[in-house]
Amino acid sequence: MLINADLLLQYQRCKRRPFLDSHGDKNQRDTPNELLLKLQQDKIAYQKSILANLSYHQPDYPRRDWEAGQAATLELMQRGVEYIRHGILLVSYDDWANIESENFSASPHYQKYTLLSRPDLLVKQPGQSRFGDWIYVPANLEMGKRPKQEYQVGVAYHAQILAIVQEAAPPTGWLKLRTRDTTYAVDLLKWTPQMQLIVAELIQALESPDGAEVFISRQKCNLCHWYSQCYAIAQSEKHLSLLPGVTPVRYTQLQALSLTTLESLASTSPTILENLPGFDTEVAHKLVVQAQSVLQSRPFILPYPPPIETITFTAPIEIYFDIEAQPDLNLNYLLGVLVVNRQTNTEQFYSLLAERPEDEELVWRQFLDLVWQYPEAPIYHFCAYEFDTVKRLAKLYQTPYSSVRPVLNRFVDVYEQLIQSVALPIESYALKAIARWLGFEWRDKEASGAKCIYWYDLWLETGDRTLLEIIQRYNEDDCRATRNVKDWLVQFFQEEYYLRPA
Repeated sequence: MLINADLLLQYQRCKRRPFLDSHGDKNQRDTPNELLLKLQQDKIAYQKSILANLSYHQPDYPRRDWEAGQAATLELMQRGVEYIRHGILLVSYDDWANIESENFSASPHYQKYTLLSRPDLLVKQPGQSRFGDWIYVPANLEMGKRPKQEYQVGVAYHAQILAIVQEAAPPTGWLKLRTRDTTYAVDLLKWTPQMQLIVAELIQALESPDGAEVFISRQKCNLCHWYSQCYAIAQSEKHLSLLPGVTPVRYTQLQALSLTTLESLASTSPTILENLPGFDTEVAHKLVVQAQSVLQSRPFILPYPPPIETITFTAPIEIYFDIEAQPDLNLNYLLGVLVVNRQTNTEQFYSLLAERPEDEELVWRQFLDLVWQYPEAPIYHFCAYEFDTVKRLAKLYQTPYSSVRPVLNRFVDVYEQLIQSVALPIESYALKAIARWLGFEWRDKEASGAKCIYWYDLWLETGDRTLLEIIQRYNEDDCRATRNVKDWLVQFFQEEYYLRPA
């Protein structure tokens, strides 16, 4: 059985994923969504742009015939070519375990494992190896913006196998990141012991009968092709990872106290949790109330809400604001503004759209002109992105401070007000989860911010205006969902504080 760098990468993101990839029923996997396909296409395009400037060789071998691939790679290394693209290097578990380390078991069951390395590049450098007066170092081309642990561990993995194959340890390994002009050097002395430990844990996980326990972490899980299967298990078990605020660190602490059900957590005194790693007084109280909210299917005011006078209010004219962006282009192409006039009982949605990337400045000017027509209206948004983006656009387009600061002073983050004041019986405090709990529905059921990124790219390629129309509907629905959440919050606090019997 093969261990490769992809399994190692996935294990660092999810301890269950490699077991499912190796032993799971492939018919139960989700269909890849558009965003995942786009990310894969973007990575291929990025790597091609880097490789276009290099004269490299690639081993020729029948598909998935790894022994033939290694033979072809060794022939290129023996010749001393400058760059080898996707070379194949194999070592047996015995050779790997013979590396001086206490991280590896001598279990005979592990003899079936072969470790496969397929770095993006092998780069020739001066040195001494079995091939002559040269040595190879591994390099990976990654789409990330920073040298994450999982990237550096992957390079250390390639370097360790390369050291065995060429009988000389590479002095370093390299990462080429999308946002860096220079190559990032990986400290192998630092990362190799960590990598060896992770490989040992990975093999133990693959040997387990059922794989690691399900833990739903939506940010990491949403693009996984096993998400639906794991989520169904978590729902059937009422797993605490579905409770907002339960992180892996906090879950470990709760497990140690045998607090693994909603009922047990909801009846726990917060003082028991306050001093544990990952907790403090506010987090402990909030998590217990969150469990009570889900268990009783009703909202609760949190133990430490902000002063009532700071909670949002109803104004004569209100603005609701949402942005759609394309991060790869560093572009904010759609500024959606919903103006609600409660005096005249009217509302108007403005879709300020940059059909071309170069129209972003025009859209920004239109936004400022629009919101200045209502100089007293609060501007409601959900999460910090809109506030931060307005500051960035003002700086980018050299907008006078006097035109921007009064606008920013009117911004009200509905998300922050809500999470600081109430607990809701939901699995996530994303806008969709909250608004759907309130009964609001988006007109396009499958639309999302991530899919809008894909659709806008497709619009730029094809000129298909139906794609823009879907994005604009989604953006308008986001503004209206924000309004629903804000209106509910105002009403809830009015009922709790003002209509409650004395």
